[in-house]
Amino acid sequence: MMTIYRWENGGLKEVTDFGESCWINLVEPTTTELERVLTFSQVPRDFLTDPLDTDERPRFDYDDDASMLIIHVPCPVDEDDSVVPYRTVPLGIILFGKSVITVCSVRTPVTTAFLDQIRRVCPPRDQYRFAFRLLWHGGVLFLRYIHDIHQRTNALEEELHESISNDVLLRLLTIEKTFVYFTTSLKADTIALARANTARQLALTEDDRDQLEDALVEFQQALETATIHANILNGTLDTFASLINNNLNNVMKYLTVVTIFLAVPTLVTSAYGMNIKLPFVSGEGTLSVFWGIVAISAVAAGIIGLVLFILSKKRKF
Repeated sequence: MMTIYRWENGGLKEVTDFGESCWINLVEPTTTELERVLTFSQVPRDFLTDPLDTDERPRFDYDDDASMLIIHVPCPVDEDDSVVPYRTVPLGIILFGKSVITVCSVRTPVTTAFLDQIRRVCPPRDQYRFAFRLLWHGGVLFLRYIHDIHQRTNALEEELHESISNDVLLRLLTIEKTFVYFTTSLKADTIALARANTARQLALTEDDRDQLEDALVEFQQALETATIHANILNGTLDTFASLINNNLNNVMKYLTVVTIFLAVPTLVTSAYGMNIKLPFVSGEGTLSVFWGIVAISAVAAGIIGLVLFILSKKRKF
């Protein structure tokens, strides 16, 4: 889909034709739309096709009169999901003439938020300011999603404090994967932005450079925040894994105690269950021998129980 915006009467207005100063937003563009944009802009074809690759790395590139910056921006996987995991997708920003082109393989909230808040502030002919403000919104969106994930993580941890559930642990694992995507993308984004800040091919004014540095600060802050939360979540998962192992050890200990208590009476009574001549057993004294065996089993079990109790008090069992 291709949407064209032109600066008219102090704001961005959606139009159907290209102009000297316009913003062309491409989302999952068709071949026909790409050809139209290539004919109008005369930028290299790979400037428009590379951002459509979901595995494309953030980078800055320059060719003759056009420059391109690819960054990774956050995008929700499924807004109806209870955990709302996020992923990152490449967003290409191409500057040529007095116009700007943005290319992305999916609809991203970055361009939507940018359009809602900037439509009456910055015309596309101010290319660098336009692009850097768009980048700034990408960094802000990263921080917003990280804060949302952190709140959901706290809610899941409270559920785990009440009862350890496999479903909750799997959802925490999904969030951990999201933080991995965020930190990996943000590291590459900050490198690409730093390279653009020092690129000699861009004739940046002091105001433009301030805008770029503001965007870079947002991405660095998002990187640090995501790294901190990722480390905390990783430690939380390790702690709950240790708790599960500890609970399993406790269960096995209790089962072992029960087995020992059952083994002693079984050992004594099984000897007198054999169909052979046994000591203390006669035809008339069978009942008294039975109660004697029960008493011996009880005393032996009691002694074992006392020993286990003393060992548990000394934390040796």
